[in-house]
Amino acid sequence: MRKLTALATAVLAAAGLTATAPSAHAGPGSLYAPSALVLTTARGEGFETAIQRAVTLSCTPRPTGTHPSPAPACRELRQTAGHLSTLISPAGGQPCTKIYAPVTIGVDGVWQGQRISWQHTFANPCEKEAATSGNTVFAF
Repeated sequence: MRKLTALATAVLAAAGLTATAPSAHAGPGSLYAPSALVLTTARGEGFETAIQRAVTLSCTPRPTGTHPSPAPACRELRQTAGHLSTLISPAGGQPCTKIYAPVTIGVDGVWQGQRISWQHTFANPCEKEAATSGNTVFAF
């Protein structure tokens, strides 16, 4: 988990999503709870393994980041009130092999002013795709 936190801090800092000092020009647009996340995909169980992909997503004051579809992803997160587990559906209609090749997705950052760190491990990439199809948050 320490690797993920360090990666999240580095990615957010590089994207300019962290604030080290208050803005000299604070105005009405600055009165919001921050929502800046790093979403990751890793091979294996947990984040002790190699992270394959990481994207940033900031939802306030407007959707931005390296996520390929920030506006729809922010809209989905707002609809779930930030409860990321509700974006995972049971793998129903898509047949997947029973080969165990774990894939872990994770989210680390701040959602509406609250620190979050979440992860979910799937048995293989097919099960990850089946369980997250239909949502934009994990489509990166």
